[in-house]
Amino acid sequence: MEAVIHEATLHKEQCFPLERNGDSVTNGDVKFGSDCDNGLETFGMVPSTPPVNMRFERVTYTATEGGLFQSKRKKRILHEVNGTFPGGQLIAIMGPSGAGKSTLLNVLSGYSIRGVGGNVYINNGLRNLKAFRKISCYITQDDRLQPLLTVAENMQIAADLKLTSSVSRCEKSSIIDNILSTLGLIDTKATKISRLSGGQKKRLSIALELINNPLVLFLDEPTTGLDSSSCSQCVKLLQVLANQGRTIICTIHQPAASLFQLFNQVYVLSDGRCLYQGGTDQMIPFFQNVGFPCPQFHNPADYVIELACGEYGNDKINIMVESSGNGDSLTYFEDRKILSSNRNTGKECETFDDDEEGLQATSKLNQLKVLMRRGYIKSKRDKTLTYLRVGVNVVVALMLGALYYKAGIDGSKVLDNYNLLFSILMHHMMSTMMLTILTFPQEMNILIKEHFNRWYSLKMYYASVTLIDLPLSIFCCFLFSAIIYILTAQPYDMTRFTMFFVSSMLVVFVAQSFGLMIGAYFNVVNGTFLGPTLSVPMMMFAGFGVSLRDLPSYLYWGSYISYLRFALEGIVGAVYGMNRATLDCPEDLYCHYRYPKKFLEDVAVKADQFSNDVIALILFWFLLRIGALVILKYKLHSVR
Repeated sequence: MEAVIHEATLHKEQCFPLERNGDSVTNGDVKFGSDCDNGLETFGMVPSTPPVNMRFERVTYTATEGGLFQSKRKKRILHEVNGTFPGGQLIAIMGPSGAGKSTLLNVLSGYSIRGVGGNVYINNGLRNLKAFRKISCYITQDDRLQPLLTVAENMQIAADLKLTSSVSRCEKSSIIDNILSTLGLIDTKATKISRLSGGQKKRLSIALELINNPLVLFLDEPTTGLDSSSCSQCVKLLQVLANQGRTIICTIHQPAASLFQLFNQVYVLSDGRCLYQGGTDQMIPFFQNVGFPCPQFHNPADYVIELACGEYGNDKINIMVESSGNGDSLTYFEDRKILSSNRNTGKECETFDDDEEGLQATSKLNQLKVLMRRGYIKSKRDKTLTYLRVGVNVVVALMLGALYYKAGIDGSKVLDNYNLLFSILMHHMMSTMMLTILTFPQEMNILIKEHFNRWYSLKMYYASVTLIDLPLSIFCCFLFSAIIYILTAQPYDMTRFTMFFVSSMLVVFVAQSFGLMIGAYFNVVNGTFLGPTLSVPMMMFAGFGVSLRDLPSYLYWGSYISYLRFALEGIVGAVYGMNRATLDCPEDLYCHYRYPKKFLEDVAVKADQFSNDVIALILFWFLLRIGALVILKYKLHSVR
């Protein structure tokens, strides 16, 4: 088993500059050149190990339905299906909508592990899920790609994460060019993903996973959304990869006759049961044998879907399920003798270990370095997260500065200045929190795909997300604070400004972490509702509008869970604390709060609590960041 289930990683000697002026040499099935050239026309990444055979017995899948406040119901989707998928073949899982195609693909790939029953065998032994994931990959139906990166950048990031450190930069470039040339993407290397066509995105999704040369590929509806020409190109590409010794299993709804003939084997599902499995050219004889001959000039793929939908009666479905043994029959395979020999199973145990350690090809440090490089490129090109964010901070600072111009030194405008300080905190809280809530759900789909395909560990991804945003957050907060501090004439003292800036910056960090928690679990619609809604108690218990001393005793506990309370105390203490001198008061006005100490007493703010406020905000930041990581980990496992 170990001889087959190993990580198909390209080693340092496996560079693929092919057929260069006749001076290339051969090594098994792969040709190697003397140096690294571009413009490769042949696909040299032939698997170095025998094809992987897959078989499954009495596989079931039970889904749990019902929401948080609804009674939970269990629904059986797969009903003890069997099947055999020979290695080195292109295999289609077909069936009408709701038949269980994607569910079966998820079970076989190891993507779904909860609610699964039955056994999956790999090359005569029970599948070891952790080992199997090292030689397989899963390409989702939707193209989960980084839109701000170019084709070459996406491929380079994937190569740096999926290939070991023993592979040189030259060899990685050669592998990338080889794959892109084979998939017809070599001319799009400098094109951003957002500008690619649907077919190009689909081929790029395949190209990214081919980098570490997997032996088994699972694809969910690879032809969805493509025109007939792109569909044909995609399936022919998969056929080439399968002919090289890879086992390729994909779901497909209802292919045209020309596409249907490109598949070696087809597996047909109806309501979670197997109607037929075997060669595509054996399907018409199967119809004859069960008494439902395919009409002349009728596409067999269309006819079997019509039968699976029950258009000709459910009794015919039952007859076909019985005839195929719910996928156990090998009658319609070309070489039944070889397939029968694969039924001798070994003793290796199936594992559902959630531990992701050891699945990635590179070290944690390298993962963090590569992910931060990708994050930097994205931040540099993202108009919303970067340029608009900087612009909004400047514009809002100028607007508030003009509205509260020189309010910081005017004894008659102390309450106005207090409103300004709270408005500053509100700006920091809402802008950063909502930005994360709106953008992170888009990143979640990419994270789920890349993490499952072993690109990187969750901890390194989360560390990169945290670190890459720190400089920009600090810069935007400093820019905002400096502009508004000067325009509103707050005390010109470096210590006070530092306290003002630190309080503002910690609110940014805490609110961003809070938004990350919401964005990690909820979609955009629910997140944009819950974010502002959950922020209302934060404002209510902060001491603005209602003094903390006026809060009822049964509600006072809320002030300890409001991070705005500590931020407001810190920022007000920075402006009016530390024994600030009496404020200037216009001669014709009464200045009730010209004495800062009197104002602090009335708003129940203790001016000597800044260090405690900072500790409290850092604690909030730490706990919310840990909470967001826990939610991310839960989300990754819950979808499986």
